[in-house]
Amino acid sequence: MKHIISYIKPHKLTEVTLALRSIENLSGMTVLDVKGFGRGRKKEATLEEQLLDFVPHVKIEVFCNDELVEQVVNAIETTAHTGLRGDGKIYICSLQDAIRISTGERGKAAV
Repeated sequence: MKHIISYIKPHKLTEVTLALRSIENLSGMTVLDVKGFGRGRKKEATLEEQLLDFVPHVKIEVFCNDELVEQVVNAIETTAHTGLRGDGKIYICSLQDAIRISTGERGKAAV
């Protein structure tokens, strides 16, 4: 099982959502509005300007079984891509366990 975390530009959310919804057996996704900064920060900006210079992004979290990882990553990567700087990032983490609270199912069955 994997935990896939991606940061994308907000205007790409609809395209990415449609691509992820088309993946059979994908149980769902979580979306959060976030702000942050990356390497592209202005070096000549004052510390105060740097503290206020956050860029809005959307964070998408997907928990899935191993066999869906490449489909999920490919869907996000291709639909979120603009070719411009700051398109975002995708992180893939191993998931130790999952528990569905309503039924008590564990592991793959819970995802």
